[in-house]
Amino acid sequence: MNAKSKMVLLGLVIGGAAVSGQAMAQAAPQTDVPGHPRVNEVNNRLDNQQNRISNGVANGTMTQKQAARDETHDANIARRESVDEAKHNGHLTKAEQNHLNHAENRDSKHIYKQKH
Repeated sequence: MNAKSKMVLLGLVIGGAAVSGQAMAQAAPQTDVPGHPRVNEVNNRLDNQQNRISNGVANGTMTQKQAARDETHDANIARRESVDEAKHNGHLTKAEQNHLNHAENRDSKHIYKQKH
């Protein structure tokens, strides 16, 4: 499979995941974890950024390629969050939360610049 075919396939997979994720997010209630405010903050910000990406694609202010790149950044943040949680029995330290928030801030600014 050549590089162009791989990119097209990746775009389709991510696009399908975004559409199904948005539908599931609307049907499911908020998934806050009681007693884990740092985890909840990071998860809520990731959900918000996913909604911004989906809205950007839907209204034409972002391309699928831009959305795929931003979703990859969000997935990396979520993976780092999972690793950090695993170290502390499902909790995040303040330093880990700050590190994740810094990454989310960078991603949020990038999303904003693409949409405007």
